[in-house]
Amino acid sequence: MATPFSAPYVITRYDSFSVIMQECPRAIELLAEYGLHCANCFFNEYDSIEIGVARHGMTEAEMLEMLDEINEQLEKEWREQQEQNNQNKTS
Repeated sequence: MATPFSAPYVITRYDSFSVIMQECPRAIELLAEYGLHCANCFFNEYDSIEIGVARHGMTEAEMLEMLDEINEQLEKEWREQQEQNNQNKTS
């Protein structure tokens, strides 16, 4: 289970898949929704998001849009978790 973050996890084009898998498994799930099933690839230890995207034929614009959408979703989920935690503390 991933450690809770004090701020939303943010992925960048330079992050390696292996680090993301360790630090934020939810981000890997979201990347898979975009066709990047790199968690199962032997290159994941070495490849960054940027390289994985290029291997899958995505453009830079598509990559940037994907990263924005994933980071927005991660922030939304983090905020929801924070609200739930705060509610549990006051109950």
